[in-house]
Amino acid sequence: MLTGVAETEQDREPGGRPRAYRVAELAEAAGVSVRTVRFYRERRLLQPPRKEGRIAWYGDEHLARLRLIAELLDRGHALGGIAELIGAGEDGRDVAELIGLRAALVAPWSDETPVHLGWDELRAAFGDQLTEANTAESVAQGYITVDPDGITHVSRRLMDATVALVGEGVPLAAVLDVSRRASEYADAMADVFVALVRDHVFGALARVRDLAPAEAARLTEQVERVRPLARAVNEAQFALAMDRRVRAEYDRLTGR
Repeated sequence: MLTGVAETEQDREPGGRPRAYRVAELAEAAGVSVRTVRFYRERRLLQPPRKEGRIAWYGDEHLARLRLIAELLDRGHALGGIAELIGAGEDGRDVAELIGLRAALVAPWSDETPVHLGWDELRAAFGDQLTEANTAESVAQGYITVDPDGITHVSRRLMDATVALVGEGVPLAAVLDVSRRASEYADAMADVFVALVRDHVFGALARVRDLAPAEAARLTEQVERVRPLARAVNEAQFALAMDRRVRAEYDRLTGR
């Protein structure tokens, strides 16, 4: 599980037998110096060689380990972190957890900041529309929690938009009704995008506990690249849909 790099045909002797390397041969095959190989041995990043008298023999597993270390170094991992990853795999711990893959996946995809409003502020914003029914609906949608001194909304932007719409004459109950329906459509959009990425990008997650460190690192970087695409797709699709709908509604209202 810890090799992380596939061996090539050049890594095997004629007839398919695994190669055996002296330290200089191993270093040359891995593209590193003999001093680096010995340093990795001292740091226990490289497995002990097989000894025959005074000769130390290394095998394909050592070459794969050196290639793995080089790949992780290229990805920005420090030697201390690489040692922990290798140790995790050997101890049966979750390499994907240590590499940051799980954290990258389950981290919040939004950058919304909560906002707290006192009852006086709420009454000033909503007047007699600040009813028990509207408050209960907001709680049911998961947007607010009620405190003795007011409410906390999960999104300052959504709260500001709600206040602005009510200020434009839209009833709060109507805003909440649209919010519920929009949330359902947003969930459907998220389902579509998650299915796309799951089926065509993150198939390896089905065997996440068996991922080699290099593969987990690659997936972690891929997650970070894909995350902003979800927002870009959603914003672009919504804006284009608004273009279509507003034009159609204008034509309907003007009798075109």
